[in-house]
Amino acid sequence: MTNGKMTAVVNYAAAKGSVEVREIDVPTIGEGEVLLQVANVGVCGSDLHQWTGDHSWQVNYPVVLGHEFGGVIVATGPGVRSWKEGDRVVSETAAVIDPDNPMTRRGLYNLDPSRKGFGYGVDGAMTRYVRVPARCLHRVPDNLPFEVACLTEPCCVAYNAVVENTRIKPGDRVVVLGPGTIGILCAVVARLCGAQVAITGLEGDARRLEVAKQYGLTTIIGDATDWAREGDGLGADVVIDATGVSIAMNTAMALVRPNGQITKVGWGPQPLGFCLDPIVAKNVTVKGSFSHNWPVWERVILLLANGQLDVKPIIGGVWPVTEWHEAFEKMYRGEVVKSVLKPV
Repeated sequence: MTNGKMTAVVNYAAAKGSVEVREIDVPTIGEGEVLLQVANVGVCGSDLHQWTGDHSWQVNYPVVLGHEFGGVIVATGPGVRSWKEGDRVVSETAAVIDPDNPMTRRGLYNLDPSRKGFGYGVDGAMTRYVRVPARCLHRVPDNLPFEVACLTEPCCVAYNAVVENTRIKPGDRVVVLGPGTIGILCAVVARLCGAQVAITGLEGDARRLEVAKQYGLTTIIGDATDWAREGDGLGADVVIDATGVSIAMNTAMALVRPNGQITKVGWGPQPLGFCLDPIVAKNVTVKGSFSHNWPVWERVILLLANGQLDVKPIIGGVWPVTEWHEAFEKMYRGEVVKSVLKPV
């Protein structure tokens, strides 16, 4: 089981389109690690960015893509005491961290500058087996299918952005920019916090906005100014930028009310070409949000297991890893919100 070759989706270079299926070796595990047989792995927007070559982070090529995954432990390495073969688990993304870094020692290992994640820093899970540090694991309840559980990670991104990094009070008006996976999940979590929520997109996002409607969200194609200014006319209490394009900050500054907050969770490599003075004039808080940590994962798994957080509407289909290209294309074209892969 732990020897031989396996099929993997590999990002082999920085150039656009440098992704292909390859046969690679089954990894060997070491101290404190487990070998996980992957049940399902979600396709993230960052996977798409590495495929299209317009990402803004360092990648250790060649690398197996995939950091949203869950599965069953098939082997444990020396020093692993809390886990055993057959355990159903999901994994956090911080594959490599420095235990002595000040951020790590505060429990914020997601902000350790030396952190390396699955799918760009080390081999990820778009394959049959993946090597995972035992410290990354969380137990999956039996009532949670892996097609759902594998999306714990994007749910944690949204939870961290909305609950941990944004001041939201019941009744707040929240505008979410961008109806991708993270945008929709941020909007859903904001509703769980008691906010009034609208999510915006472009004409090409129509299908994804239809999915957002299934959550009872207000959906807007184009300008959200009128919705943001309903009430006292001053704008939205919170704007969450989940677009992945830098120009969205300009939109956020226009929509947010004085003394409001902009939370930026989407990556955008394009340089800014506009003035940031509205942030000063409006006394606005701008907060970045990156990744997640252990307590966020435990809380999100609870929400998924008890049904308060439902990801099934965003899942547009499940494809074998050998059909990764179709799964990527459907997400890239906005035909589905989230594609899920299954190893072969």
